[in-house]
Amino acid sequence: MADSSANLASAHENWNERWKDPASRATWREPEPLVQVLAERLQARGFRRVLDLGCGIGRHAHYLATQGFECVGVDASESGLEFAREHAAEDGLRIDYRVGTFYDLPFAEASFEAVVAWNVLYHGDGEIARRAVGAIERVLARGGLYVGTLLSRRNAQYGLGREVAPETFVVEGDPGDKGHPHFYCDTAALMALHPGFEVLDLRDREQTPGAYHWEYTLEKRLLSNR
Repeated sequence: MADSSANLASAHENWNERWKDPASRATWREPEPLVQVLAERLQARGFRRVLDLGCGIGRHAHYLATQGFECVGVDASESGLEFAREHAAEDGLRIDYRVGTFYDLPFAEASFEAVVAWNVLYHGDGEIARRAVGAIERVLARGGLYVGTLLSRRNAQYGLGREVAPETFVVEGDPGDKGHPHFYCDTAALMALHPGFEVLDLRDREQTPGAYHWEYTLEKRLLSNR
């Protein structure tokens, strides 16, 4: 039986084409401030192993590697990973880039001390987001840190197009990734997705005009079931 939720996680098809364009890549080169803060927190805790989930062209894995961390990057876009590998080689960095989805992770439990999932987990429906968070929790060590984003219901795109699953919309004919399913949530839904985590930072920020995203740093509970 086909996994209908996984079929909704198709935005990488659009991003695979966008990463081939130098102009598109140019707007995704600098690390986010919250990831820079993460580096400081990891150094303070003596953490070394980081997973950049849905890494795209590798901007966060690349930055964290320059700060001395051992990084693995996973993305479903071959073109993004090709650029990421070339960039790492140019700068003499050893980063393990792998093709894969953001919701099924081929790593053992507690393989990493930090996970970055920036503008990734909402590419699908709520079930895919739940599945991805479960995978993150499984591969993250107890006390490990997780920086991520989800789309806010304050986002100007919320409710536009066709609802293909609860709180999940497709804007048919959109040439960008909004032509693929996007999941939106409020505070209660975000917290319900993360029962195994404590909140260190949480804000609903306008990344670009009208594009509100939840941005957060979470800590895996020391008494987690995993």
